[in-house]
Amino acid sequence: MAFVRGDPFQDLISLQDRMNRLFEQTVSRTRGEREGVAATTWSPLVDIYETAEDIVFQVELPGLTKEDIDIQVRDNTLTLKGERRLEKEVKQETALRMERAHGTFQRVVALPNAIHPDKIRAVFKYGVLKVSFPRDEEAKPKQIKIEVK
Repeated sequence: MAFVRGDPFQDLISLQDRMNRLFEQTVSRTRGEREGVAATTWSPLVDIYETAEDIVFQVELPGLTKEDIDIQVRDNTLTLKGERRLEKEVKQETALRMERAHGTFQRVVALPNAIHPDKIRAVFKYGVLKVSFPRDEEAKPKQIKIEVK
């Protein structure tokens, strides 16, 4: 007879997975959706990083055009809004599975005070929007030389 040791953390993860699935099924039924077709809200994936010159906001927006996107900066806050529309040739009633999310989205990001709001540059290429915020000269890191005596 072999002794099998259980992993309590694995049991907790398994329980959490089952609870998540149960919650998702309950929510989808209350919305009156069919099995395999789920209406979801979505929020595009965002990377924010800084270089020596800029603060960069990069967001994935596949399937959108620049007309579908609205970018505003007010009071050191970047607001990105848009909408991904359901393709016209696919009707939700006839779909067997629809995993690509559609609908409106909004992302709001606080910006540091040390940017030039009049020099913001946005480039949309291959479904990726890249917004660069040039830093103020005073906010850029400065190299300090060390004197040897």
